[in-house]
Amino acid sequence: MGLVLAFAMTLAVGRHEARRAAVVDDANTIGTAYLRAQTLAEPVRSSSLALLVDYTDVELRLTVEEPGSAGEDRTIADGADLQRQLWGLAAQAVREQPTATAPRLYEESLNDMIDEQTVRTAGLGNRVPTEVLLLEILGSALAMFLLGLHVGLLGRGFVPILLSAGLVTMLLFVTFDLDRPTRGLIKIPDGPLLALRESMDAPPAAGPG
Repeated sequence: MGLVLAFAMTLAVGRHEARRAAVVDDANTIGTAYLRAQTLAEPVRSSSLALLVDYTDVELRLTVEEPGSAGEDRTIADGADLQRQLWGLAAQAVREQPTATAPRLYEESLNDMIDEQTVRTAGLGNRVPTEVLLLEILGSALAMFLLGLHVGLLGRGFVPILLSAGLVTMLLFVTFDLDRPTRGLIKIPDGPLLALRESMDAPPAAGPG
Protein backbone atom coordinates (compact mmCIF):
# COMPACT_ATOMS: atom_id res chain seq x y z
CA MET A 1 0.00 0.00 0.00
CA GLY A 2 2.93 2.27 0.68
CA LEU A 3 4.11 1.79 -2.89
CA VAL A 4 0.68 2.72 -4.26
CA LEU A 5 0.57 5.86 -2.10
CA ALA A 6 4.08 6.82 -3.17
CA PHE A 7 3.22 6.25 -6.84
CA ALA A 8 0.12 8.44 -6.68
CA MET A 9 1.99 11.14 -4.77
CA THR A 10 4.72 11.14 -7.42
CA LEU A 11 2.13 11.57 -10.17
CA ALA A 12 0.44 14.45 -8.32
CA VAL A 13 3.71 16.23 -7.53
CA GLY A 14 4.91 15.88 -11.11
CA ARG A 15 1.73 17.43 -12.46
CA HIS A 16 1.88 20.22 -9.87
CA GLU A 17 5.45 21.12 -10.88
CA ALA A 18 4.49 21.07 -14.57
CA ARG A 19 1.64 23.51 -13.89
CA ARG A 20 3.96 25.82 -11.97
CA ALA A 21 6.47 25.77 -14.81
CA ALA A 22 3.68 26.49 -17.31
CA VAL A 23 2.72 29.67 -15.41
CA VAL A 24 6.34 30.86 -15.55
CA ASP A 25 6.59 30.07 -19.26
CA ASP A 26 3.26 31.78 -19.90
CA ALA A 27 4.45 34.95 -18.16
CA ASN A 28 7.76 34.86 -20.04
CA THR A 29 6.16 34.50 -23.46
CA ILE A 30 3.64 37.28 -22.77
CA GLY A 31 6.44 39.50 -21.47
CA THR A 32 8.52 38.88 -24.59
CA ALA A 33 5.56 39.68 -26.84
CA TYR A 34 4.89 42.85 -24.82
CA LEU A 35 8.47 44.04 -25.18
CA ARG A 36 8.59 43.32 -28.90
CA ALA A 37 5.21 44.98 -29.46
CA GLN A 38 6.81 48.21 -28.25
CA THR A 39 9.04 48.19 -31.34
CA LEU A 40 6.11 48.16 -33.79
CA ALA A 41 4.93 51.19 -35.71
CA GLU A 42 1.76 53.02 -34.77
CA PRO A 43 -1.17 52.45 -34.64
CA VAL A 44 -0.49 48.71 -34.35
CA ARG A 45 1.86 49.33 -31.43
CA SER A 46 -0.65 50.97 -29.08
CA SER A 47 -3.47 48.59 -29.98
CA SER A 48 -1.28 45.54 -29.45
CA LEU A 49 0.06 46.75 -26.10
CA ALA A 50 -3.47 47.36 -24.81
CA LEU A 51 -4.63 43.93 -25.96
CA LEU A 52 -1.62 42.26 -24.31
CA VAL A 53 -2.54 43.91 -21.01
CA ASP A 54 -6.07 42.53 -21.34
CA TYR A 55 -4.65 39.12 -22.26
CA THR A 56 -2.50 39.09 -19.11
CA ASP A 57 -5.62 39.78 -17.03
CA VAL A 58 -7.32 36.82 -18.72
CA GLU A 59 -4.37 34.55 -17.95
CA LEU A 60 -4.53 35.64 -14.32
CA ARG A 61 -8.20 34.66 -14.23
CA LEU A 62 -7.21 31.23 -15.47
CA THR A 63 -5.31 30.56 -12.22
CA VAL A 64 -8.53 30.62 -10.18
CA GLU A 65 -10.98 28.94 -12.55
CA GLU A 66 -11.78 25.31 -11.85
CA PRO A 67 -10.58 23.04 -14.70
CA GLY A 68 -13.47 21.86 -16.85
CA SER A 69 -15.89 24.45 -15.48
CA ALA A 70 -17.98 26.93 -17.44
CA GLY A 71 -15.85 29.72 -15.99
CA GLU A 72 -12.69 28.19 -17.42
CA ASP A 73 -14.36 27.77 -20.80
CA ARG A 74 -15.33 31.44 -20.83
CA THR A 75 -11.83 32.49 -19.83
CA ILE A 76 -10.24 30.38 -22.57
CA ALA A 77 -12.73 31.77 -25.08
CA ASP A 78 -11.87 35.32 -24.02
CA GLY A 79 -8.18 34.54 -24.41
CA ALA A 80 -8.75 33.04 -27.86
CA ASP A 81 -10.62 36.16 -28.96
CA LEU A 82 -7.75 38.38 -27.83
CA GLN A 83 -5.29 36.08 -29.60
CA ARG A 84 -7.19 36.49 -32.87
CA GLN A 85 -7.15 40.26 -32.53
CA LEU A 86 -3.45 40.30 -31.72
CA TRP A 87 -2.64 38.00 -34.63
CA GLY A 88 -4.63 40.20 -36.98
CA LEU A 89 -2.65 43.25 -35.89
CA ALA A 90 0.62 41.33 -36.23
CA ALA A 91 -0.30 40.32 -39.77
CA GLN A 92 -1.13 43.95 -40.53
CA ALA A 93 2.28 45.06 -39.23
CA VAL A 94 4.04 42.51 -41.44
CA ARG A 95 2.06 43.60 -44.51
CA GLU A 96 2.87 47.24 -43.89
CA GLN A 97 6.60 46.55 -43.33
CA PRO A 98 7.35 43.28 -45.15
CA THR A 99 11.13 43.69 -44.93
CA ALA A 100 11.33 44.98 -41.34
CA THR A 101 12.69 42.76 -38.59
CA ALA A 102 10.54 43.98 -35.67
CA PRO A 103 7.14 42.80 -36.97
CA ARG A 104 8.48 39.33 -37.76
CA LEU A 105 10.13 38.95 -34.36
CA TYR A 106 6.91 40.08 -32.72
CA GLU A 107 4.89 37.61 -34.78
CA GLU A 108 7.23 34.81 -33.65
CA SER A 109 6.87 35.74 -29.96
CA LEU A 110 3.09 36.01 -30.37
CA ASN A 111 3.01 32.50 -31.80
CA ASP A 112 4.97 31.21 -28.79
CA MET A 113 2.53 32.99 -26.46
CA ILE A 114 -0.48 31.37 -28.13
CA ASP A 115 1.14 27.93 -27.98
CA GLU A 116 1.95 28.36 -24.30
CA GLN A 117 -1.68 28.96 -23.37
CA THR A 118 -2.52 25.60 -24.93
CA VAL A 119 0.20 23.95 -22.86
CA ARG A 120 -1.05 25.62 -19.70
CA THR A 121 -4.71 24.73 -20.15
CA ALA A 122 -3.76 21.14 -20.97
CA GLY A 123 -1.70 20.97 -17.78
CA LEU A 124 -4.61 22.22 -15.67
CA GLY A 125 -6.77 19.41 -17.01
CA ASN A 126 -4.07 16.76 -16.63
CA ARG A 127 -5.21 15.01 -13.47
CA VAL A 128 -4.06 11.86 -11.73
CA PRO A 129 -6.09 8.98 -13.27
CA THR A 130 -9.29 8.27 -11.37
CA GLU A 131 -8.40 4.57 -11.23
CA VAL A 132 -5.23 5.38 -9.29
CA LEU A 133 -7.11 7.54 -6.80
CA LEU A 134 -9.77 4.86 -6.29
CA LEU A 135 -7.06 2.26 -5.76
CA GLU A 136 -5.52 4.52 -3.13
CA ILE A 137 -8.78 4.93 -1.23
CA LEU A 138 -9.86 1.29 -1.37
CA GLY A 139 -6.36 0.00 -0.70
CA SER A 140 -5.90 2.32 2.27
CA ALA A 141 -9.25 1.30 3.74
CA LEU A 142 -8.41 -2.38 3.35
CA ALA A 143 -4.92 -1.91 4.79
CA MET A 144 -6.30 -0.09 7.84
CA PHE A 145 -8.93 -2.80 8.34
CA LEU A 146 -6.34 -5.57 8.23
CA LEU A 147 -4.02 -3.67 10.55
CA GLY A 148 -6.84 -3.10 13.02
CA LEU A 149 -7.84 -6.75 12.84
CA HIS A 150 -4.25 -7.84 13.39
CA VAL A 151 -3.72 -5.54 16.37
CA GLY A 152 -7.11 -6.53 17.83
CA LEU A 153 -6.33 -10.23 17.63
CA LEU A 154 -2.97 -9.72 19.31
CA GLY A 155 -4.58 -7.62 22.02
CA ARG A 156 -2.14 -4.73 21.60
CA GLY A 157 -2.77 -1.01 21.92
CA PHE A 158 -4.41 1.09 19.24
CA VAL A 159 -1.67 3.71 19.07
CA PRO A 160 -0.05 2.10 15.97
CA ILE A 161 -3.43 2.09 14.22
CA LEU A 162 -4.02 5.77 15.01
CA LEU A 163 -0.56 6.74 13.81
CA SER A 164 -0.88 4.71 10.63
CA ALA A 165 -4.36 6.06 9.93
CA GLY A 166 -3.15 9.62 10.45
CA LEU A 167 -0.20 9.13 8.10
CA VAL A 168 -2.30 7.51 5.38
CA THR A 169 -4.98 10.22 5.71
CA MET A 170 -2.36 12.94 5.38
CA LEU A 171 -0.86 11.34 2.26
CA LEU A 172 -4.30 10.97 0.69
CA PHE A 173 -5.18 14.57 1.49
CA VAL A 174 -1.97 15.95 -0.02
CA THR A 175 -2.36 13.82 -3.15
CA PHE A 176 -5.94 14.97 -3.72
CA ASP A 177 -5.04 18.58 -2.92
CA LEU A 178 -2.16 18.61 -5.41
CA ASP A 179 -4.48 17.16 -8.04
CA ARG A 180 -6.86 20.12 -7.73
CA PRO A 181 -4.78 23.16 -8.71
CA THR A 182 -7.43 25.84 -8.14
CA ARG A 183 -8.97 24.47 -4.93
CA GLY A 184 -7.76 23.38 -1.55
CA LEU A 185 -4.66 24.56 0.30
CA ILE A 186 -1.97 23.89 -2.31
CA LYS A 187 -2.52 26.20 -5.29
CA ILE A 188 -0.49 27.12 -8.33
CA PRO A 189 1.34 30.40 -7.55
CA ASP A 190 0.57 33.21 -9.99
CA GLY A 191 3.44 35.44 -8.87
CA PRO A 192 5.15 35.60 -12.30
CA LEU A 193 1.93 36.75 -13.99
CA LEU A 194 1.19 39.26 -11.22
CA ALA A 195 4.69 40.73 -11.49
CA LEU A 196 4.30 40.98 -15.25
CA ARG A 197 0.93 42.69 -14.94
CA GLU A 198 2.31 45.22 -12.46
CA SER A 199 5.21 46.00 -14.81
CA MET A 200 2.70 46.81 -17.54
CA ASP A 201 1.34 49.71 -15.48
CA ALA A 202 4.63 51.56 -16.05
CA PRO A 203 5.19 53.44 -19.33
CA PRO A 204 6.61 51.19 -22.08
CA ALA A 205 10.41 51.15 -22.05
CA ALA A 206 10.59 51.64 -25.81
CA GLY A 207 8.96 54.80 -27.06
CA PRO A 208 6.94 55.01 -30.27
CA GLY A 209 9.03 54.37 -33.36
